[in-house]
Amino acid sequence: MGDPPRRPRSLFLAGLAAAYLAAFASFYVQIPGLYGKDGILPARKVLRLTGKGLWEQLRDFPTLLWLSPHLGLDTEMGMELLCLLGVLASFGALLFEPLRDSLLFALLRVLYLSLYQVGQVFLYFQWDSLLLEAGFLAVLVAPLRLLKWRSTAWRAHDSVTFWLVRWLLFRLMFASGVVKLTSRCPTWWGLTALTYHYETQCIPTPGAWFAHQLPVWFQKFSVVATYVIEIAVPLLFFAPIRRLRLFAFYSQVLLQVLIILTGNYNFFNMLTIVLAFSLLDEEHVGHWLGRSRRRHASTWPPSLRAVLSTLLELSTYGFLLYWSIQYFGLEINWEKRLLDSKVAFTYHEFTTWLRAVTLPLVGLGFLSLSWEILSAMYRCACVRGCFWKLWATLQWAVFATATVGMFAISLVPFTYIDYESNSKLWPGIHQMFSAVERFQVVNSYGLFRRMTGIGGRPEVVLEGSYDKQTWTEIEFMYKPGNVSRAPPMVAPHQPRLDWQMWFAALAHHSSSPWFTSFVYRLLQGKKDVIHLVQVDESQYPFSAEPPVYIRAQLYKYWFTGSAEGSDGPAPWWRRQHVQEFFPTVSLGDPTLESLLSQHGLKDKTLLKRSTDTFLPRLLQSLRQLSRPFSGPAVLWSLYLVAATVCLLQALGRRPRGGAPPARHKGPRRGEPADRGGGEKNGQVRRKEAKEAEEKGEGRVRGAADGHSDGARGTKKKK
Repeated sequence: MGDPPRRPRSLFLAGLAAAYLAAFASFYVQIPGLYGKDGILPARKVLRLTGKGLWEQLRDFPTLLWLSPHLGLDTEMGMELLCLLGVLASFGALLFEPLRDSLLFALLRVLYLSLYQVGQVFLYFQWDSLLLEAGFLAVLVAPLRLLKWRSTAWRAHDSVTFWLVRWLLFRLMFASGVVKLTSRCPTWWGLTALTYHYETQCIPTPGAWFAHQLPVWFQKFSVVATYVIEIAVPLLFFAPIRRLRLFAFYSQVLLQVLIILTGNYNFFNMLTIVLAFSLLDEEHVGHWLGRSRRRHASTWPPSLRAVLSTLLELSTYGFLLYWSIQYFGLEINWEKRLLDSKVAFTYHEFTTWLRAVTLPLVGLGFLSLSWEILSAMYRCACVRGCFWKLWATLQWAVFATATVGMFAISLVPFTYIDYESNSKLWPGIHQMFSAVERFQVVNSYGLFRRMTGIGGRPEVVLEGSYDKQTWTEIEFMYKPGNVSRAPPMVAPHQPRLDWQMWFAALAHHSSSPWFTSFVYRLLQGKKDVIHLVQVDESQYPFSAEPPVYIRAQLYKYWFTGSAEGSDGPAPWWRRQHVQEFFPTVSLGDPTLESLLSQHGLKDKTLLKRSTDTFLPRLLQSLRQLSRPFSGPAVLWSLYLVAATVCLLQALGRRPRGGAPPARHKGPRRGEPADRGGGEKNGQVRRKEAKEAEEKGEGRVRGAADGHSDGARGTKKKK
């Protein structure tokens, strides 16, 4: 049945803690400007007192922020407290393995769900939903050892719950590949999407500029590779051959690393790689760490099982290659020295294929899950002792039932890719999904559905003035503006205002009501909102006095070509003015007042915030300490501290100077070779006993040691 994947599980939990740390810390630095009393969308407007009891409020709108008044905090400070608790808990879990506990991950998920409920448009991204779903799975996957600190044993049912992580990864990748074709986007069907993607994504990196310069034939081939990795390769997640699963793992990691190099997608790519750890096994991770226990001896002739496994593996690679050539018309053009490619199937053929495979894929997942459940049941039967066997079986029954329930609920969002298949699901499954939908337990996914900015990247540029004659552009820290400024590297931080500015440029400003509030706060000169635009106030052109007038212009941006030159510093962008995006307004302007009233964004009289108690004063002090630093600076400081502590821990575990460890010595004459038991019980035994009494004592001691090891082994299996 193979070794239980303890190390892959540990990697998954550590990686998820790192993703939580990025999410909480990145969100914390943006709370005042986004949700404060003078923010763009004050969170207090979401949590309105209705006269209901606390438990009724939690049932209807599950967030811990209902407790803020009981702690003497307003909604903004309540959000800051939840974020700081999340940073502290995730940082501890990242550093110390004993803290990667089911209870701690339950706390992290409750904290993030509480923030998600009031996050409004700035927190409704697919990776926020993905983090919540992965966080819920971590509650099932992580061990429960805070209540019994020394318990590190692998439970017989843990491979069952860990399988859900693999199923989540499959749903994410397969749906992301399928929606590109079901959207009927001409760039995805024409294999030209990447010729636009690098310059039109939200916040490109410097690597995106270089990737944009690649020849068109290579961009089209990259789209084909994306389809293969996202649609075909995920089927190998459930392959019985470990080398196929490892191939699938490295394919997913390659895709995510390339996305990281060319785009700032915060913690999403890191989280996807963390989910991919579910494809690994104990032996492979041990090989990474130099702790592989197996010794693969070359045997000839190979066994029939090895021959069949190799043939099946080669056949799979051959089928993937044939499938790619057949359905994407791959052909080498020797005259032009390039690789031609085109989609060799129609939309009708694809939707027919999708309808035919959706439910069989559900069946494939069920068969894979059934195998894990039966394997876990066998491990329960192998547990020694009648009581412990019964206890392991009871745990197996509970967690297997929970896993099957999670699998069933996830079928509803998964089958959104084909609504005919969705309608064939048992009505009870739809009812179960509706009951838990508001808790974000499972979600639907589908990234990069359509390619935007085909005629040029739309970008909103804000301008301020004191006299309506001289206008000065307001430069953001991250989004494109100045054509001579290089694209930034900000991941895993997500500047949520910059992201929403990208979405706002795709439609009329009325589609983004928050934009009116943003302009209003800039006219008022609110420091917290300005901090979202520029952390360094010297870079904000109206730091001394707020502008009297503000307007917004719509531009089209394009990356410059590698052959383009200029007299000054080489520009990264070129741009062209399109039209006015938001009219010229000032404080008291009827147009601005009308828009604020229309969207319910008018300021109301607020109760004065009480800062007399300890907790509000502490939160204000921490806010003042973090204010001078940007999101990436805070995040990478935390990661560097964590890396330093882990390095010191690793150095502390190394043997100190002096005599070399006994395990490096060869066995003495008459002694059996040491297998590590001597190290486990102290030092290697001394010389052989010369007298009969000493020999007798040695036998008694050896029997006691053997009994002690046996007890430890039994306890470990529990």
